[in-house]
Amino acid sequence: MVNLNVNGQQRSFDGDPSMPLMWYLRDELGLIGTKFGCGVAMSDVGGKAVVTIEGLDPKGEHPVQVAWRNAGVPQCGYCQTGQIMQAAALLKAKPAPTDKDILDAMSGNLCRCGCYQRIEAAVRAAAKGA
Repeated sequence: MVNLNVNGQQRSFDGDPSMPLMWYLRDELGLIGTKFGCGVAMSDVGGKAVVTIEGLDPKGEHPVQVAWRNAGVPQCGYCQTGQIMQAAALLKAKPAPTDKDILDAMSGNLCRCGCYQRIEAAVRAAAKGA
């Protein structure tokens, strides 16, 4: 049995603990904003809190989500969930990041469409509350 907290709700999973967390989130909970990333297994997240894009704000009004829309960031959209979650984590840890902080934090997320300038602008805007 794997116990974890998903978007503020306690959950229990009684299946194969090596099943990827993504499958649990998408297939069992219907949280389809999650895209394939690192392939972490359920056993790796036992007892931990997991926040998905759906958990940032139920209506999509988290400051990062608003800034993303206002800046027209997405092109193809595939990487945007990861980009938004990384930006939200950065701003939670550092509410007033420097440009270097933004570049460093976002450097692990690849955008095959090359939307990096809009991504950085949206992170700056979200940090300023715009």
